[in-house]
Amino acid sequence: MRHVIALDVGGTGMKAALVGSDGALLHEARRPTGRERGPDAVVETILGFAAELRAYGTEHYGESAAAAGVAVPGIVDAERGTAVYAANLGWRDVPLRDLLGERLGGVPVALGHDVRTGGLAEGRLGAGKGAERFLFVALGTGIAGAIGINGVIEAGAHGSAGEIGHVVVRPDGPLCGCEQRGCLETLASAAAVTRAWAAASGDPEADAADCAEAVRAGDPAAVRVWRDAVDALAAGLVTALTLLDPRTLIIGGGLAEAGETLFTPLRAAVEERVTFQTVPEIVPAALGDTAGCLGAGLLAWDLLATEVSA
Repeated sequence: MRHVIALDVGGTGMKAALVGSDGALLHEARRPTGRERGPDAVVETILGFAAELRAYGTEHYGESAAAAGVAVPGIVDAERGTAVYAANLGWRDVPLRDLLGERLGGVPVALGHDVRTGGLAEGRLGAGKGAERFLFVALGTGIAGAIGINGVIEAGAHGSAGEIGHVVVRPDGPLCGCEQRGCLETLASAAAVTRAWAAASGDPEADAADCAEAVRAGDPAAVRVWRDAVDALAAGLVTALTLLDPRTLIIGGGLAEAGETLFTPLRAAVEERVTFQTVPEIVPAALGDTAGCLGAGLLAWDLLATEVSA
């Protein structure tokens, strides 16, 4: 059975799959990145994991993987196949495509940014299926986005399109890692809500999920923290929809797991801010933590289709 290898590399763990031509996950596996052993060890873990997946596919499906796709965090140069920078993995200019291709016997390898890769899967297979234009926004430790047009993710001229987390929504706000103040992700990410709720509740162990639960219980302090985050998020999203005019706005990541505790006030806050803009359908992501693997598989199949057409 023809299949591809898909790898979704996170800061601490990796999700992997063998993906069929119809997008089905034929085999799934997980593994720690081993980042505590240093950046070179992370690369070797990825290469070894991919080789094991290739061997599994040969044994169980009668042939070796036709290609591989890998999604990684940080700054990615997909054209050169290089992981340019990933702070949480200690990477700078890692030629991951070439290294994987060599380890996998010369098969073609596609490299993508983790959020844009997950957005590709959501657009084609998940919550954005059928929408010719969509914006996928992941609310996790940070905030990032993916711009989808006719089933393809727009990466931008320099590979950094969709970085909505660094849109400034509160110019006098907290300092961001990018050295601006008041970036969206400093105010509305899961990490930002965790920080705010830990301070407001006096519990250093409290996190964003605890805040959402307290909101549902009617805790006034939690409601204030949540409202501040939702207001900031709505401001950033209205900027994005003003520029992009998407048909569908897909929200994923850890904060989206709060469900209607997030989506009901968020939809209302967006609608309050628009003037001439058309409010898109605002929906939760559908694929959960499989989006990255599915997207990496789509990257691999797209690469094979491009090579055939060429």
